[in-house]
Amino acid sequence: MRAALWFLALFGMAVAIALFAGNNQGTITVFWPPYRVDLSLNLVVLLLALLFFTLHVASRALAALFAMPGHARSWRIQHQERGMHVALLDALSHMLAGRFIRARKAAEMVLARETAMTRGGETLVYSGRLRALAHLLAAESAQSLQDKVAREEHFRLALDQASHHDAQGTREAVQLRAARWALEDQDAQAALQWLDELPQGASRRTIALRLRLKAARMARQTPLALETARLLAKHRAFSEVAAQGILRGLSLELVLTAYDPEQLQSVWNQLEGAERLTPEVAIAAAQRMLKLEGNVDLARTWLLPIWERMVEHPGALTEAQRISLIQVLERSFATASDTPEAEWLTRIEKAQMANPADSALQYLAGITCMRLQLWGKAQQLLKQSLPRLQDAELERNAWAALAELAERRGDVEASTRSWQNAAKAATARLV
Repeated sequence: MRAALWFLALFGMAVAIALFAGNNQGTITVFWPPYRVDLSLNLVVLLLALLFFTLHVASRALAALFAMPGHARSWRIQHQERGMHVALLDALSHMLAGRFIRARKAAEMVLARETAMTRGGETLVYSGRLRALAHLLAAESAQSLQDKVAREEHFRLALDQASHHDAQGTREAVQLRAARWALEDQDAQAALQWLDELPQGASRRTIALRLRLKAARMARQTPLALETARLLAKHRAFSEVAAQGILRGLSLELVLTAYDPEQLQSVWNQLEGAERLTPEVAIAAAQRMLKLEGNVDLARTWLLPIWERMVEHPGALTEAQRISLIQVLERSFATASDTPEAEWLTRIEKAQMANPADSALQYLAGITCMRLQLWGKAQQLLKQSLPRLQDAELERNAWAALAELAERRGDVEASTRSWQNAAKAATARLV
C-alpha cells in the first residue's frame, strides 16, 4: 500500500512538472552592463536546484571531514570500553569457575585499561562503579586464595571508589562482601559491625539477614539470632519445615541460657505464640524453671497447652515428647503443694479414662495419686501400667514407687522385689 502511494505521488509530481515546464514561456533577464542575458525560467529553476544540491553535498563533505577526529576519538573510547567489558566478563567467569588467579588478573586488567583511559584524558561516567567492581572482584579472588594482604588492599580501594557519587549502589555490595569475609575468618563481631553500617533498606534484604543470622549464632547472641530468624521466616527465606526447626532450636537455646527464674520468665515473654506452643520449647522451659527452683505453678501453666494438645489429639506429640512431658509433670508434682496437684489429678484422670490403654497416662495418674497420699489407687494404677511401659526410666520410677508403697505397708518382701526390678530397669536403660 505504501509503495502504491509513493508511485501515485511520483506520477503526480511528474504531471505537475510537465504542466509547469512544458508550456512555460517565462524568461528571466539579467542586466550586467553593458550586457543583457535572457534565461529561460525552466533553466533558472534547474540551475538553482543544481546549486542547492552542490552546496548541500559540499557542506556534508566538510562536516564529515571536520568530524573525523571526533569519530576517531569515539572509536578509541569504544575500543577501550569493549576491552574493559571483556576483561570484566572474564573476571566474573573465571571467579565463578574457581580460577581465582585468572580472575584477579582479569580484574587488574580492567583497572589498568581504565587508568590508561583516564591518563589519556578520557573519563567514563561510570568509572567509579567500574573501579569499585574490579577491586571487589580482585578482593574476592584474593580471599579465595587466602591472600589477606591483597584482599585488604583491594577492599580498601573498592570502599574508596564506592564512596563516589556514581558508585553509591556498589557500596552496599562491598559492605556485604566484607561481612561475609569476616564470617569466613570467624570474626562474628566484625561481621555484625559491617551489617550494622548498612542502610535500613539494605539491612532487611534476605542476603543481609542470612549473614546476620550466621554472625549472631557465631557470636552467641541468641536473642538477635532469633529475631533475625523470625524476619527470614516472614520473608519465606526458608522452607516451612526448616524455619520451624531453626526457630525451635534458637528458642531452646535462649531458654536453656537463662540463669535465674526472673530471666527465664522474661525470655518466655519474649517468645511468640507459635514458639511457646512448640512442645520442645515449653517442656524445656518448664524443666529449666524447676531446675532453677522457680515458680512451679508457672511452669505447669506453660505445659498446660501442650498437655491439652496431647489429650485432644493423641498423635500430635511424638512418643519422646509425651515421655518428656510426663517426666516434667512428675517432677513438678514432687516439689509443689497439694492444691494444684489435685487440679491436675482431675485432668490426668479424665485423660486416662478417655484413653485407658495408654500406660504412660496410667503411670502419671499413679504417681499423682501417690503424691496426694491415695496409696491404694496409686498402687493399682502403677501395677496396671508396668507391663506396657516402653520407657526404661518410667519403668524404673514405677518400680521405685511401688517399693516405697510396700515399705509404707511394711511388706519387706514386696519392697525388696520392687527395688530389684527397679535396678534391672535402670541397668537395661544404661545398656
